[in-house]
Amino acid sequence: MKEQTLTLAAICQVAYWVQKLSRSGQIDEAELTILLNSIMNTSPSSTLDVYGNDLANLKVGLNTLVQHLGNQSKNKDPELTRYVVSLLALERRLSKNNKKMSALGDRIEQCERQLAHYEINSETLISSIASIYSDIISPLGTPIQVAGEPDILKQPINQHRIRALLLAGIRSAVLWRQVGGKRRNILFARSKIVGCAETLLKQIA
Repeated sequence: MKEQTLTLAAICQVAYWVQKLSRSGQIDEAELTILLNSIMNTSPSSTLDVYGNDLANLKVGLNTLVQHLGNQSKNKDPELTRYVVSLLALERRLSKNNKKMSALGDRIEQCERQLAHYEINSETLISSIASIYSDIISPLGTPIQVAGEPDILKQPINQHRIRALLLAGIRSAVLWRQVGGKRRNILFARSKIVGCAETLLKQIA
């Protein structure tokens, strides 16, 4: 349950920052770096290792998860929920397509080689990661329609950051499935997931 909660929180964290970036053009650089690094960490020693081995790195996602799955929550945002559901749906299609999975692995390896010359949050690497999402993930199903300010969404740097974030969401959705996450868990084990997220948040505090 803890592993499923962590990976679902990471997907929620991606959704939170996609929404924030598309509406305000702002993103916390440290948070962006954590999520981009999660794509590159393809052989982690643990689930938390994917996110820098620090529970606090998923605080935004855990809070978002509690707000949107908890029964007490009054301020649920259908847009955020749509992003999470869309990422899980795209990952399901990806997992059934061996050719795409193989291509994804190859392209991530290319990005890893670029890390020798560029920082993970450099425009060069973000552009490379964004192109993986456009070329491999987007064609799998209905593209995720990102809502926001048109002037912000027109800027190539923001488009690249959003696509790179969505690829980080796919990475966490792959992990979620690997640790036993299923869509029915969100429906039927919701209170357990929320309870686990609340416990993890207390550990951070």
